[in-house]
Amino acid sequence: MTDYSFPDDFLWGSATSAHQIEGSPLADGAGASIWQRFAHTPGLTANGDTGDIACDHYNRYRDDVALMASLGLKAYRFSVAWGRVLPQGTGTVNQAGLDFYDRLVDTLLEHGIQPLPTLYHWDLPAALDDRGGWLNPDISHWFADYGEILFRKLDGRVKRWATLNEPWVVTDGGYLHGALAPGHKNLFEAPIASRNLMRAHGAAVQRYRAAGAHEIGLVVNIEPKYPASDNDADRAATERSDAYMNRQYLDPAYGRGCPAELAEIFGPAWQPWSEADLELAAQPTDWLGINYYTRGVMTDDPLKWPVRAGYVRQAGKTYTETGWEVYEQGLTDTLLWIKERYGNPPVTITENGSAFFDPPKARDGRIRDPLRVDYLQRHLRAVHAAIQAGADVRGYMAWSLLDNLEWSLGFSKRFGIVHVDFETQDRTAKDSARFYAKVVASNGAALGQDPWSLVD
Repeated sequence: MTDYSFPDDFLWGSATSAHQIEGSPLADGAGASIWQRFAHTPGLTANGDTGDIACDHYNRYRDDVALMASLGLKAYRFSVAWGRVLPQGTGTVNQAGLDFYDRLVDTLLEHGIQPLPTLYHWDLPAALDDRGGWLNPDISHWFADYGEILFRKLDGRVKRWATLNEPWVVTDGGYLHGALAPGHKNLFEAPIASRNLMRAHGAAVQRYRAAGAHEIGLVVNIEPKYPASDNDADRAATERSDAYMNRQYLDPAYGRGCPAELAEIFGPAWQPWSEADLELAAQPTDWLGINYYTRGVMTDDPLKWPVRAGYVRQAGKTYTETGWEVYEQGLTDTLLWIKERYGNPPVTITENGSAFFDPPKARDGRIRDPLRVDYLQRHLRAVHAAIQAGADVRGYMAWSLLDNLEWSLGFSKRFGIVHVDFETQDRTAKDSARFYAKVVASNGAALGQDPWSLVD
C-alpha cells in the first residue's frame, strides 16, 4: 500500500469567505458591499438569494469554531469584509466590525486553530465602487490603508495573511462578463481592473513589511489548460486561455511581466503596464495560495469572446453540479508547473472542493455524500503525489467548511463538508467531513484506506 503520510508540519484546514457565510451585512455599523447591491437587484442571483442571513456565522461563529475543532482542523481560512471595518472603504474605522474579527481570531486560537485571513474576497465596499472601484488607480492606496488597520490589530496572533482571492474571477466575472458584482460587461475595463488589483496586492505587501512581522501572500485560482487536439489552432487557443486565466496574475506577481498573449486577447483595450506597475505587483511574498477545482480542455473557437477558446466536454467523466470535470491529475500538474515556472514557492491549497447533490438526512442522522468523499480522496492523493515530486506544498484547506451562498448561484449549489439547513441554521457534518477528519487525524495516512471504512 502507498504511504500517504504528509510532512509533520502540514497544515490541515477548511475555508470560507465573509459574504458567503456571515450574514448580517449591515450589522453594527457595517457598510454595504457591491455584493449586497448586486444580490438585491432583481434577476441577478438564482431565486433572488442574498447574503442577508447566509449561514448566520456573524452570530454563530463560536459554535462554528467549535465545530471545526471537533473535526480536528488545524487552520481556518476566512476573509474579512472590508465594509465591516471601513463602512465607506476609507476613513473612519468601525470599531464594532473590527472587534468581530478580533473575537473570531481569539476564539480560533483558543481552540488551537491557526487563523488564515484574506483581506479581499470580492465584497468591495459599495462606497468605493461609487468612486470607480477597481477601475480607480487610487484603490491601491485604499487597499493598503485597509490592510494596515488589520495588520496592526491582528498581526502576531495572525501569522499568515493573504491579500486578494482570485483576482481573475473579480475581473472576468465582475468587469468583463457581468455575471458577478459589480456586474459590468466591458472589454476595456477588464485589463484596467486586473492591473489595479495587482497594484493593490503589491501595495498591501509593502505596507505589511512596514507594519507586520510574519507572512503574506496572494491567492489565485488555477485551471490547467490542455489542448483538445494536437492541431496548431487548438494549441494556440490553449496558450491564450492559460495566459488569460493563469499567467495574467502569476507572471506579474513573480516578476515575469505580463504574458504577451494578453495584447492579442484584448486588442485595442490592452494598455501595457508601466515599469512602476510591474515593480509594485512583483513585491516579494512569503507564500502562494492555489485554488483548484478542475481543468480546461480547450479548442479554438472564434465566437468565444475575447479569448477565442472554447471548452470541450470529456465523454465518460464525472462532472460536478457546477459543470466542472473531476480531474485530480490537474492538481498535481498545477503544483509541479508552479514549482518549475515560479521557483517552487511555498504553496497552500487554499480552496479545493466540489458541489454535488446531497441526499436528505438519513434516519441515523447522517448525510451521505459519496461523490464528495471520492473527490476529496482523489485530490488529496494528487497533492501527496506533487509533494513526493518535490513541490513545496505546506497546507490544504477544504472548500468549504459550510454549505453557503454560492454567489450568483445563490443557495442552489452545496460545496460544504458540513450541511446547513438554511431555514433552521442547523449544521450536520456530512460523510465527507467524517472522512476528512480521519485524514487530518492521521496526517494523511488514512488516504491509503478504503474511504468508506473511515465514515462508517
